[in-house]
Amino acid sequence: MRAIGYFRESHERTGSLAQQNKAFLDFCEREGYEVAGTFVDTAASNGHAPGFRQLVAYLRERDKEFLIIVVADVGALGADARAAARRFFQLQGLGARVASMSGTGDATAEIMSAWTSRDDAGGIGARVRAAMRKKAVKGEVLGRPPYAYRVGARHRLEIVPEEAVVVRYIFRLYLQDQLGIRLIARRLNQEGLKTRRGGNWSMVSIRDILRNRVYLGTYSRFGVKVPGSHTALVSSEDFRTVEERLSARRTGGGVRVTSQFLLSGIVQCGYCGNKLIGVSRKQSWQRRSGERVSNSYRYYQCESRTNQSVCDYHTRRAEDLEASVRSALADLFSSGGGFPSAGDPDAVLAEVERERERLRSRLRSIDRRLDRYVEAAAKGRLTQEKLHSLSLAAAADRLAVEDAVELAERRVVVHVDAAGLRRQRRQSVARLLDEWDALAFAERFLMLREALTRVTVTDTDLKLDLRP
Repeated sequence: MRAIGYFRESHERTGSLAQQNKAFLDFCEREGYEVAGTFVDTAASNGHAPGFRQLVAYLRERDKEFLIIVVADVGALGADARAAARRFFQLQGLGARVASMSGTGDATAEIMSAWTSRDDAGGIGARVRAAMRKKAVKGEVLGRPPYAYRVGARHRLEIVPEEAVVVRYIFRLYLQDQLGIRLIARRLNQEGLKTRRGGNWSMVSIRDILRNRVYLGTYSRFGVKVPGSHTALVSSEDFRTVEERLSARRTGGGVRVTSQFLLSGIVQCGYCGNKLIGVSRKQSWQRRSGERVSNSYRYYQCESRTNQSVCDYHTRRAEDLEASVRSALADLFSSGGGFPSAGDPDAVLAEVERERERLRSRLRSIDRRLDRYVEAAAKGRLTQEKLHSLSLAAAADRLAVEDAVELAERRVVVHVDAAGLRRQRRQSVARLLDEWDALAFAERFLMLREALTRVTVTDTDLKLDLRP
């Protein structure tokens, strides 16, 4: 297995860069890892972490090999517990496993430990958690009650009858009717049943209900489990059968990889308006000769169909769709089309700066979302599996927005006037089209977003919306 070292000079607990590098080499020799390289963020980086961004770019270009990222300890990934957790899930989402030279071997547990110990032992945060834990021991509801329950007398959970019927229906469809999670979501949506917020059911929401032990009558918060604290909706036998079936369907043990798709975030379904998401599938089969072969498939599919089964089966192979976008972009610029007139220079610069601030606001929103996930897991409200599922998605979103912020900042720096910006963008498109195959994924990803705001796709056609 190939290993990459990541070091931060400003991380006080891990020693100098030279010490971290020596410890890394010793660790690799002891564990039998092949050293693939190192990435470093020095104190002079001033919090911008160019070394980590270079590591991300490296991982994006190596999606076919399994790598392990070695750090002095998981906390060394960031300046604080929040930054460390964010980067941990970003690396895992890119297909790399994170290993700590000073840890227990369970990097996720180290993240949880760093998170829960980020306040001083006697600080306000610790005292608040202690008080909340006392309430949890009594089975008193903390926070928003789960679907099918409300907060009733003595702060205990009470059944919401119309929602309880839906929960029992979901378990019956899965156990007795043998429907899969996607088909259950489709059935509920076709029958007009809504979530508590009035939305459509998705695969995620169905899976959450099937895995939630609250429906056994057990209340769990802050690592405390209180059996029999409220009325159960399913029997222990049924719940155990569901768990076994879900576990049997789960793919084998390796790190879940969030593949990078070139059009992520800018491609949308031309029928329902929802975004298309990248999907990877691996299939294997046996030839008549007995030889076992496998192949991987990558495609874009409407998210409404994937998660809610409410749109038709609109899908395009990733390689074909990306080639079509390249061809359409080339046709648009070769035929005299292209970016709209430059307009007022000050207005263009102001719009670029507003876009940069909007993107920074999105980063803060994603960070708050990730904070909520890790906090919920640290308090026992979220399983480690669910934490990974949610956090990998949030981390992938953040990487995409980080790329967009980098692009926006580049546009501010190169801006001289509106006409100059227009020329610069035309040159960028020309380079993108001429050097498409030679460019690194990250460069193509940024250049496409510099040229396009949206790609609308139907089964037979697509429409490009150029950036104004």
